[in-house]
Amino acid sequence: MTPMTPPPTPEEAPDPLPDREIHAPRPPSLEEAIAHQVRHYRTTSALSLADLAARCGISKAMLSKIENAQTSCSLTTLSRLATGLDVPVTALFRGVDAEREAVYVPSGQGARIARRGSRVGHLYELLGALRGPHKRMEAVLVTLTESSEVFPLFQHPGTELIYLLEGAMVYGHGEAQYEMRPGDALQLDGEGAHGPQELLSLPIRFLSVTAYGDQPGGH
Repeated sequence: MTPMTPPPTPEEAPDPLPDREIHAPRPPSLEEAIAHQVRHYRTTSALSLADLAARCGISKAMLSKIENAQTSCSLTTLSRLATGLDVPVTALFRGVDAEREAVYVPSGQGARIARRGSRVGHLYELLGALRGPHKRMEAVLVTLTESSEVFPLFQHPGTELIYLLEGAMVYGHGEAQYEMRPGDALQLDGEGAHGPQELLSLPIRFLSVTAYGDQPGGH
């Protein structure tokens, strides 16, 4: 009978595999981003290298270098490429790493804010607001409780989306009235007078997301 081999002691155990180094993906360089976009638009348009080079007034060899990120484009060349591809110059820069705004709010930790309805018992919890140079967006969780009263309609710039989460209410916009129940959504022009008109089933909770123009506003 063959004797059993005792298991290795900690000193005899094989060395663990070495840690694997994990690299985060590197954002593309400006040349790589332009190369990708030029190749994408050229192939989408079913153009050969020679076709696009002729359109842009550059050599085929230069275009090949651009598409392989082997050279940096001058502003003149970028303008010619955009014209030849029939796209705006900015389209050639898509994919270049840029800092973009994001707002994260954990559950139940939205900031309590005061709005016109606050004085009649309505609760407003700000879930985040994007206020970049080109657009502003604000998300608010609105709660109407037994102590709430129907309050006058109001107006503000921008477009608003109302999504009902709990309860039931009649929501007015201009001359129209909408009976809303959980899962119902209403998108409206904020310039029109709007707001709850009748509270049918309490408590009521709804998400209000407003995309503003140059002048942010709100309830």
